[in-house]
Amino acid sequence: MIEITALASSSKGNCYRVTDGLTPLLLECGINYREIQKGFNFQMSEVAGCLITHEHGDHCKALKDVLKAGIDCYMSTGTAETIGIKHHRIKKVKAQQQFTIGTWTILPFDVQHDVSEPYGYLLVNRAGEKLLFATDTYYIKYKFKGLTHVLVECNYSMEILNQNILAGSIPPVMKKRLLRSHFSLENVKEFLKANDLTKVQEIWLLHLSDSNSNAEHFKEEIMALTGRRVYVP
Repeated sequence: MIEITALASSSKGNCYRVTDGLTPLLLECGINYREIQKGFNFQMSEVAGCLITHEHGDHCKALKDVLKAGIDCYMSTGTAETIGIKHHRIKKVKAQQQFTIGTWTILPFDVQHDVSEPYGYLLVNRAGEKLLFATDTYYIKYKFKGLTHVLVECNYSMEILNQNILAGSIPPVMKKRLLRSHFSLENVKEFLKANDLTKVQEIWLLHLSDSNSNAEHFKEEIMALTGRRVYVP
């Protein structure tokens, strides 16, 4: 059984613990290493690997400490080169080429964000459960069959963003960047509609904006659309 724990999920920092009961993984390490240790009850030797989506600090802040702890960190070549840390535990992986960590088979795929080479990841365990992890992207061009767990960014809603711009609390230039870098509630709904959700057990809405989102509203909308359990960490 896949277990998901959100250690942090916002523009201040992102970090998730995912395990299938056999191989615990870290998805992102964008918070202080001490907080990551707490999330694993200081059993960091059990962490089989860390998947990094891109180079922004709220996704890889603790990278040096994670590497120092002897944990392999997987990312694109573009992300690795932009971060600029040379370490034998940085593992460069290619989009559409799967690799394994313990009991997980992992397929990186390209996403759309304003950075060098960002990835999402599809994780499959030996029981055939499929976890999709995608954050910091304004669009996902792929469709996925047989997903059981969906962890997807739901950063803002166009309605709230437009209200904030009208009220003068958000500069109009911010809208342009969000439209080309982050997943909106409206796009998340379209993405979910386009995919096979028949086996989905849980949907996690990640990385909500502090000012352009409404957690309760987002949760209700996605539950109404999908009929699935929805979590907003």
